[in-house]
Amino acid sequence: MRIIFMVLFVCLSSFTTYNVTDKKETLTEFDIMRLTDHVNEIKSMAGTDRKYSNKIAFFVDMKIKSGKNRFFVYDLQNDKIIDQGLVAHGSGSETGVQGDLKFSNVANSNCTSLGRYSIEKSYYGIFGKAFRLTGLDETNCNAAKRAIVLHQYSAVPYEEQDHYIARSHGCPMVNEIFFKRLEKIIESSDSKIMLYVYY
Repeated sequence: MRIIFMVLFVCLSSFTTYNVTDKKETLTEFDIMRLTDHVNEIKSMAGTDRKYSNKIAFFVDMKIKSGKNRFFVYDLQNDKIIDQGLVAHGSGSETGVQGDLKFSNVANSNCTSLGRYSIEKSYYGIFGKAFRLTGLDETNCNAAKRAIVLHQYSAVPYEEQDHYIARSHGCPMVNEIFFKRLEKIIESSDSKIMLYVYY
């Protein structure tokens, strides 16, 4: 019986730790279940379309507060989180009720859009280097028109906070240090990495 519990502990811990620092962030059982569902969806898509990476994918859980790590770098082959960080949501997604967000695909809404994105080539804009995003679902198909990109911003803290962090105009916006790690992963991949934003 003790062996069964040890195996279960090891399996669950692979979801809740990452190897970039000594930090160990804990996800709730509910968070893990939801992440697993979205991981399986990405695995299925990457398995049928070779232009997408079947090794690494990015996931953003918008149910988690913005002051906590909710952007996950996931190893699809070994089924584990290998890095994580803070990410801002769009200012238009605020509802006035703490913890409740709304989402939109409409231009000038300043909202985050849910769904799967393909991470495209980088460019240099007002925030420095950024990666264009192509929305792959009806809920985010206007991403390119809305100039929704993955970018860095100094106002996004590196460490977790007990309060809410800066908000964007709808872009997934991360800390500069975390962005550098994401950049290396994206640029070393031989196929497109998918980003899944869910709630």
